[in-house]
Amino acid sequence: MQPVILLQDIKKSYFLGKVTIEVLKGISLSINKNEYVALMGPSGSGKSTLMNLIGCLDTPTAGNYILAGQQVGRMTDNSLADVRNKEIGFVFQQFNLLPRLSALENVALPLVYAGVSKKERSRRAMEVLDMVNLSDRSHHKPNELSGGQAQRVAIARALVNNPSIILADEPTGNLDSKTSGEIMDIFGQIHAAGNTVVLVTHEEDIAAHALRMIRLRDGVIEMDRVTITRAAQAS
Repeated sequence: MQPVILLQDIKKSYFLGKVTIEVLKGISLSINKNEYVALMGPSGSGKSTLMNLIGCLDTPTAGNYILAGQQVGRMTDNSLADVRNKEIGFVFQQFNLLPRLSALENVALPLVYAGVSKKERSRRAMEVLDMVNLSDRSHHKPNELSGGQAQRVAIARALVNNPSIILADEPTGNLDSKTSGEIMDIFGQIHAAGNTVVLVTHEEDIAAHALRMIRLRDGVIEMDRVTITRAAQAS
């Protein structure tokens, strides 16, 4: 099976004047289709930088990244934008919803960039809002939603283009434990539907929902292990 995400000796440095800050120091990693992976590590370990590279939001200083069989380093800016919009769904800690748009309009936004008709945008946006049990809040603005509801809107937006990969960066960081559990149940459903899910978190109880845990420290992989098999999870 060809991995959907393949990183080969990925390095990432930032240059501040004459000072070089090495964030990732040679990451080699493969993730197969329909895996559910948690990226863990203390602050400064490089996990969010790694997430940005996987999501094509940033480029490595060195190394090779192959996404769904394509060499990312050889892709044009337009091709990368296309991949980000169609193949990858992003969920962030801060929700990143546009305050003047309704929940439905926020969810439909990626479809605008994809050139989908207004009628079809509304239909698909309503469909995914229904998936996250939020269709009754479709016309509410973000400031009229609770934190958990806002994050469910953000998840629906990530799903609206039917991407193969969902990347979530600290998706429960601003939520209480009960709401966090509800959000993680939704990620479980997304994974069960066939998506590849990669989750960045520093919380052990959130990482425990994943089937594989990768722990980073000081820019290298400290641990990579399968926490539970799919067969065991099903039983």
